[in-house]
Amino acid sequence: MNKAKVAHPLEARLRGLNIILGSQSPRRVELLKQLGLTFEVRPSHAPEDHIEVQDPLEVPQLLASRKAEFLLPQLKTSDLLITADTVVVLEEQILEKPHSLDEATTYLNRLSGRWHQVITGYCLTMLERQFKASVTSRILFEQLTEAEVDYYVSRYEVLDKAGAYGIQDWIGLIGVKEIQGSYHNVMGLPTAHLYQHLKEFLV
Repeated sequence: MNKAKVAHPLEARLRGLNIILGSQSPRRVELLKQLGLTFEVRPSHAPEDHIEVQDPLEVPQLLASRKAEFLLPQLKTSDLLITADTVVVLEEQILEKPHSLDEATTYLNRLSGRWHQVITGYCLTMLERQFKASVTSRILFEQLTEAEVDYYVSRYEVLDKAGAYGIQDWIGLIGVKEIQGSYHNVMGLPTAHLYQHLKEFLV
């Protein structure tokens, strides 16, 4: 077998399409690259606050939809837009991106030794149609010590991460005791779900 001549499984369906990732998240950029897709990054600057819903589990999909709506006027017929948003939920309360290192420390202390949910909502959008979905993963943290929390907060970028942590970081290596669901979903993009939905969306 000539490996260089083996086409990507979605090549025929993607032919003639321009994939746009409506996010500048380095985690999402890397995960989409690992899926073997060629795309351009076009960040959506849609507002992420004032989401008035009773169920916090609905928030990520609403935010992903809002990002898609922001970029929709820029789309051409051949464009396929992917937008996503991820939230961390502890006891029905969303832990957003912390505004300070002190707030990040507070978040991690609250998550310590407890289960929480990570939900990513995503949208596949073209001019004439759209698909929406959300994926939930459950995470159990070990009981974190003060020294472990201080070490992580002081050495890693925590202010750009929902819940103040990245599962791919040091804290994920030492602190995640159990995970139920998609690991990549916790990183910010449920790649297996997205890939399957791309196949269906592009039929």
